[in-house]
Amino acid sequence: MIKIIFSDMDGTLLDDHSRLPADFDALMLELKARGVIFAPASGRQYFSLLRSFPKYRDEFLFVAENGTLVMHHDKEIFSKPMTRADADAVLDFAAQWDDIFAVFCGKRSAYYLASKADPNLMLEFEKYFTKNTAVESFADVDDEPLKISVFDITARAAQTTYPALHARFNGPLQVDLSSNQWVDVMSAGVSKGVAVQNVQRLLNIKPDECAAFGDYLNDVTMLKSVGAGFAMANAHPDLKALARFETSSNNEAGVLAGIRKLIDEGLI
Repeated sequence: MIKIIFSDMDGTLLDDHSRLPADFDALMLELKARGVIFAPASGRQYFSLLRSFPKYRDEFLFVAENGTLVMHHDKEIFSKPMTRADADAVLDFAAQWDDIFAVFCGKRSAYYLASKADPNLMLEFEKYFTKNTAVESFADVDDEPLKISVFDITARAAQTTYPALHARFNGPLQVDLSSNQWVDVMSAGVSKGVAVQNVQRLLNIKPDECAAFGDYLNDVTMLKSVGAGFAMANAHPDLKALARFETSSNNEAGVLAGIRKLIDEGLI
């Protein structure tokens, strides 16, 4: 029986206008009655996830910052931050590009250079980083770095930014392509999947007692870490190839459809 359900946010649970499915609250009430934990698992900041789910602050388990931070009942149960030296090296490397917006993702806030702020860019940035702070220099930041997020303004991260960051840092660090605009650089060996595995260990839950939903390559390890992995209809082909199940798209409430499938099959 499924005891916990992990779900990516953007392109998965949320539609293309960043809205939750209409029947979300009703299904969450049913899951609660059945003793199932729902766990948003996202590249988003913890504070951004709280903004999306204010009424579920004390119910959901939150896998934030691409698995570098897990919070439950507003308490940290797992984290794997970067060293400050590694974070600074990534920020210095990213500074060579004019069309890159780098974010220092700390435990207390997300930090960005005031000189890089632009009204249109800030709309995109604040979707993922609710609690944020402008600084004159990243050297001014006094916080523990969870990851460095790099936003490619040209929307060609898969072709340019990601290969460059991957070639320079992957191995000593973990470099994940989160979309065609966002690249995340974290401590080596950390991912949504590693976070899921730590949750399973801490809560004494088996992989076969977990389900997960995703749409992009940063969800691969998460789907591999559960018994019931769902790829969205709009998912990357490589994710579809490894997923046990496929559900309808994010614009068709595919996560809710997948959960109902598990209920109908007696797995919840």
